[in-house]
Amino acid sequence: HVQLVESGGGAVQAGGSLRLSCAVSGVTLGRNCVAWFRQAPGHEREGVAFIHSGGTFYDDSVKGRFTFSKDNTKNTVYLQMNSLKPEDTAVYYCVNAYNHWGQGTQVTVS
Repeated sequence: HVQLVESGGGAVQAGGSLRLSCAVSGVTLGRNCVAWFRQAPGHEREGVAFIHSGGTFYDDSVKGRFTFSKDNTKNTVYLQMNSLKPEDTAVYYCVNAYNHWGQGTQVTVS
């Protein structure tokens, strides 16, 4: 049974930082693609960052502020978010290459 469990969301002021985690069980991350998406109220879900064997890629809206990392020993991925802006407010999801999604974690920036 594959599970992705996000954590680390919360409420911060603009300019602050948060570190999201996504713990994966039931499948090994390995070199497979993993991604972070987010969905703000009234908006469609959008891709934020992607990591696979070819490298790490970021949406322009977060480039230079967010860092995506992966720890294969813990089967966990992380999203370090710095210089947060109110427009970063959303529910953040991780998803693996097999289209397994986590339940999401709320990030609110005021």
